Amino acid sequence: MAKARQGTPATVALAKANIEFSTHAYEHDPAAKSYGLEAAEALGLAPEQVFKTLLVEVDGKLTVGVVPVAKQLDLKAIAAAAGGKKAVMADPAAAERATGYVLGGISPIGQKRALPTVVDNTATGHPTVYVSGGRRGFDIGLAPADLITITKARTADIAR
Repeated sequence: MAKARQGTPATVALAKANIEFSTHAYEHDPAAKSYGLEAAEALGLAPEQVFKTLLVEVDGKLTVGVVPVAKQLDLKAIAAAAGGKKAVMADPAAAERATGYVLGGISPIGQKRALPTVVDNTATGHPTVYVSGGRRGFDIGLAPADLITITKARTADIAR
C-alpha cells in the first residue's frame, strides 16, 4: 500500500481509511487544454480509466461529478442522479473554496467539505481507476469500489 508521502488531503484520507492506492506524478504542462487527457497521455493510461472531477450546482447545491476524461458531464443526468431538477457548472472560485483544491487538481477524495458525489457507472468496469491526487500533475489509482466508498458516492450514467 502506498503511504501518503505526497501529503495531499486525498492521499492522507486514503491512508487513514486503509485504502490501497498508487501514486502517479507527471510533469504538468500549463498550456495543456485538458488536464485529464494530459494525465492519461503522460501516464500511458487509457482515457476511459482516467476520471475528472467536476463541480456543479444542482438546484443551488454543490455536487461532485466524476466522469471519464474523454467524455463530458451530462448536466441533466447528474441533476437527476442527485435528486434535483437543474444542474449548472459551478463557479470555479466556489469549487476551489468548497474543495480546498485548485482547478485542474481537484480530487474527489479529501475535500475540505464532504459534498454529494456521483461517479459515472463506467468506473465500475475497470479494476483500477485514476483520479486527481489533489494537485496538477499528480494522480492516484484505486479500485472503483474504494473510490465510491471513500466519497460516499452513488453511481449513475452521467457521462456523454
